[in-house]
Amino acid sequence: MADDNDDELILADLPDDELVAQMHDDLYDGLKEEIEEGTRILLDRGWPADKVLSEALVEGMRIVGVDFRDGILFVPEVLLAANAMKGGMSIIRPLLAETGAKPVGKMVIGTVKGDIHDIGKNLVTMMMEGAGFEVIDLGINNSVDDYLTALEQHKPDILGMSALLTTTMPYMKVVIDAMVEKGIRDDYIVLVGGAPLNEEFGKAVGADAYCRDAAAASSTGSALVQQRRAA
Repeated sequence: MADDNDDELILADLPDDELVAQMHDDLYDGLKEEIEEGTRILLDRGWPADKVLSEALVEGMRIVGVDFRDGILFVPEVLLAANAMKGGMSIIRPLLAETGAKPVGKMVIGTVKGDIHDIGKNLVTMMMEGAGFEVIDLGINNSVDDYLTALEQHKPDILGMSALLTTTMPYMKVVIDAMVEKGIRDDYIVLVGGAPLNEEFGKAVGADAYCRDAAAASSTGSALVQQRRAA
């Protein structure tokens, strides 16, 4: 700022714990440049990339996720927060790759055939990335073959399917039935979501879980991957 504002916060002057708390606030407010700056400061102070990811970014997005779930934050704010998170991730991702740090898990996600809605799916992608997952986003209008090819190619832990139309919802069962037929259904955790779905529908089509929003997808996906690895 041109005028010397006494109240302006200098991130570099903050001790580590205050800087991390400030980054949680900045993520919440969707301040991408501040998140990028904070990320660089912590790395310059010798923080390992995975510690910056978990304590500053993932924890910040967890707080965003809780308030989104509870109706305190709405989609536009979450998109801003996720975009700020992306700024920090772009700095950290190459460093994580160098150290060989494994992502929490891997997810393939896409909207089903006949459906071109993607805001919910994009939110899930961002929240999953925020939780430390590697996410392969197949986009919209995906056929059975699109999903099966992606599973074969990427070998994810999770397959996520999204639908916003009551007419396209049943296609999720078509995909899951095809996985059963190929004998690969049990190799993957299948999560489904979208406005017209509910828990009963998720069970009926044979999914592992129905997730009512992006925050639920992130927490459910993380928990199911951990359970599976522990087993």
